[in-house]
Amino acid sequence: MNELEEGSALTLDFSKLRQVGETKQDVLPVVLQNADSGDVLFVGYANQEALRETLRTRTAVLWSTSRNELWHKGGTSGDVLDIVEVRVNCEQNSLLYRVRPRGGVCHTKTPAGGTRSRCYYRRLSNSGDALEFD
Repeated sequence: MNELEEGSALTLDFSKLRQVGETKQDVLPVVLQNADSGDVLFVGYANQEALRETLRTRTAVLWSTSRNELWHKGGTSGDVLDIVEVRVNCEQNSLLYRVRPRGGVCHTKTPAGGTRSRCYYRRLSNSGDALEFD
């Protein structure tokens, strides 16, 4: 079991944006939202090439900040996210991809081995020191 992804210990990564900045890649944060339910699925990043590919293919394409390459969501798993619309925030420094999933969303699995419909499957406890599963 991967404790970070499956555990209840709180280990928030406050260095993520610094790490993204160190990639020397100009990116915007992208919030991915289920267009039907309104659920926030996950947050990713897009550079200009990823946005162009997203608009061309009408599927979610992001920039992988860990692998430093284009990431066609579902390219390996088959769990593609079809684009319904792309929105831009007021300051034009983040994007919202409203999507329809074709399969699972998160790369982690449920304890039974099934796909997850979003990456936000845990919530912060009221005391703020632990994670609780949905």
